[in-house]
Parts: sequence; structure tokens; C-alpha cells
Amino acid sequence: MMSQFAQDITRVARQEALREGMQQGMQRGHREGRLEGLREGEAKGEAKGEAKLLLRQLSRRFQPLPEGISERIYGADPDTIETWADRVLDAKSLDEVFTG
Repeated sequence: MMSQFAQDITRVARQEALREGMQQGMQRGHREGRLEGLREGEAKGEAKGEAKLLLRQLSRRFQPLPEGISERIYGADPDTIETWADRVLDAKSLDEVFTG
């Protein structure tokens, strides 16, 4: 049978190990959260840049642009913006860019 002293030491060691594990988990979670936030911010910035470039291409090719085009482009998902940007090269009209 363990002495009271040995039991106390064991209990303290378990508590310390638990505290250390919790601290490491929190630090890991914080790092992962920051990385995820950076990736999301990068993706949003890239999409915004692509939308800006598409608007520039459209305004040079099909000016004047009708009202609401900016909102439509900035509200679109990145894959859709990429599709529209590809169509700008061959489209004969603004409608062809958006409808294919």
C-alpha cells in the first residue's frame, strides 16, 4: 500500500501533467486557428484581386458597364469569377461573358 506522501506526490504529478497537456493543447489550437485565419484571409484577398482584374478587363472591352456588374462580380465565388475571366477573351458581348 502507498504511503500518504506517495499518494500526494502521485496526485500532484497527475495534476501537473494535466495542466501541461491542457496548456499544450491550447497553444496548438491557437496556432492552428491563426493559420486557418491566415489562409481564409489570403483566399478572400485573392478572390477580391481576381474580381478587380475582371472588372478592369470588362470595362476596357465593353464600356460602359451597366450598373450592378461590380456587385455581381464581387458577390460571386472564385470559380465563377475565373470562368467569367476566361470568357472575356472570346466573348463578343458582355452577355456572353456571363451566360457562356
